[in-house]
Amino acid sequence: MNRTTWLQDRRMQKFRDVLSRWERKELSAIEAGELLGCSERQFRRYRRRYEEEGLAGLVDRRLGKASMRRVPVDKLVWMLGEYRTHHMGWNVKHFHEHIRQQHGFGWGYTWTKTQLHTAGLVERAARRGAHRRKRPRKPCEGMMLHQDGSRFAWLSGAPELDLIVTMDDATSTIYSAFLVEEEGTVSTFRGLLEVFTAKGLPASLYTDRGSHYFYTAKAGEAVDKSRLTQVGRALERLGIEHIAAYSPEARGRSERMFGTLQDRLPKELKLAGIYEIAAANRFIREVYVPAHNARFARPPQIAESGFVAADSGMLAEMLCIEVERVVGRDNTVSHNGRRLQLPASPLRAHYVKASVKVREYPDGTLAVFHGPRRIARYDAEGAELLVPTAGSLTPCSPSSRRGLVAGEFAASASRRPALTAAARGVPAPARVGTKKRLSGRTKKLTGKELRLTTSAPV
Repeated sequence: MNRTTWLQDRRMQKFRDVLSRWERKELSAIEAGELLGCSERQFRRYRRRYEEEGLAGLVDRRLGKASMRRVPVDKLVWMLGEYRTHHMGWNVKHFHEHIRQQHGFGWGYTWTKTQLHTAGLVERAARRGAHRRKRPRKPCEGMMLHQDGSRFAWLSGAPELDLIVTMDDATSTIYSAFLVEEEGTVSTFRGLLEVFTAKGLPASLYTDRGSHYFYTAKAGEAVDKSRLTQVGRALERLGIEHIAAYSPEARGRSERMFGTLQDRLPKELKLAGIYEIAAANRFIREVYVPAHNARFARPPQIAESGFVAADSGMLAEMLCIEVERVVGRDNTVSHNGRRLQLPASPLRAHYVKASVKVREYPDGTLAVFHGPRRIARYDAEGAELLVPTAGSLTPCSPSSRRGLVAGEFAASASRRPALTAAARGVPAPARVGTKKRLSGRTKKLTGKELRLTTSAPV
């Protein structure tokens, strides 16, 4: 006896017991229906069918009949075939959204998932772990940004790459996403420069404890915020709080976002026939990110923005690698195995032994600064770029900085009066003390000269 037959026998036996108690007037029709899990009216129907047909009258008459709302067989076959042929490995939600949008599929997500489970094309989700309490979102955008990288086989047939994503905590909006061969300081500055230029400066940045974000003296211990990395230096100058996460669960919002990206983005890139990094980054920026934000981003609790506008030129000079170097005797600067030749300057004979700063920008170009003034700029190979010299980034007096343009040292056309000079129309005060020696009397007279002077006739 199978389980279905056994259950039917149990239901019929229970009905006969309840019916006999009703006949003995131990139960009313309402109470009998409650024991059977039906209404009083349905109990009377069962009693009448039992009297007319016996136990066969209690069998559910819907068995063996197709539902009027049943999906046609050809639609079911097409859906399963579409998944097997073009979307194998997609999660059910992504697949259902795609066929609804591209093919006008009109049946629900739950039905689609059930049919894929029944056909063995999709595994059932594992049971979730212990309940954790989420950290509440920030109330408005711009109060906290998340930045992280995920190494994965994003392109079909290509080695694993890092996807660098910068997103907002309040809305889960992705502001920047691109593929690089390896995550590091340069990729971090590239993502921050894209976001800060387009949106403005946020209040804080939330990242993991990667070596390009923080310095950690010993693995597993707290980060040392007194020893700043290049990223930490730039964020401190911009006034942005840098927050370190000490566990993957602490970055749960960005981790779940990467789970969605790892599931959807590779399939979208493969479906679009993209297998190169440059084309993939263009597709991510122009096609995928807008669609992703439209699907998953949510409105903030407060409509006011927390971003602060910033000058793009200042951002470019801040969000870069900056190291100090000493100019060699041949007027060259060493940086990452390259020798940068400093050009001749009309302001000074040479820069030998001068302390300079070398800045490496996210696009690979280099620049050498002496104080606030840029001496020269170079391409990624170290060849000099003939571009106009940039002005000072910080205000300074002409006499306190070397290397400024000569025009700033020229005297003004009209001499400004001294601060101690008397005002017009006011007589000068009487001088106190000895008078100033005449210009001709620069030396003390000798004894012979003194005698000649005293003996001269009057």
